[in-house]
Amino acid sequence: MRESAVRQTQDSYPDAYRETPPRSKKRGAFLFFLILWIILIACGAMGAKWYSDRIQQQVTIDLAQQTAAQITALQQDYDSRIAKLETGYQEQIAEMNSKIESLNELLNFAKDNADTKTDNSNKLYTQLAEVKKQLAELKKSLDVLK
Repeated sequence: MRESAVRQTQDSYPDAYRETPPRSKKRGAFLFFLILWIILIACGAMGAKWYSDRIQQQVTIDLAQQTAAQITALQQDYDSRIAKLETGYQEQIAEMNSKIESLNELLNFAKDNADTKTDNSNKLYTQLAEVKKQLAELKKSLDVLK
């Protein structure tokens, strides 16, 4: 009976000591989750790289536009300043030319009226004296006519 009891016990618990193959299912699930995590981490790293490249490109474009705008503003300011200086210099040159012309006319007048009797320093004074004499004569003749 004892043998039958042992046999019955063995028959009632037949897979209690058998090798368990369900561990391979657990290993497959673990491997699946591990691969999934690696894929998620890789996707996150690639997404971060893509985003940082995109932001860097936008910043570069914005910086280039701002630089171009500042260069244009500086160029316009420079051109306006140069134009002002040029017109100022042209006005000064025109003024100097008129002064030189009047001085040349005065010198030519002095040369034309130069005598052998007078020296160059007294020429203008003598001419002024002659003009005063003629003015006095004209006044006398005007008085006579009245």
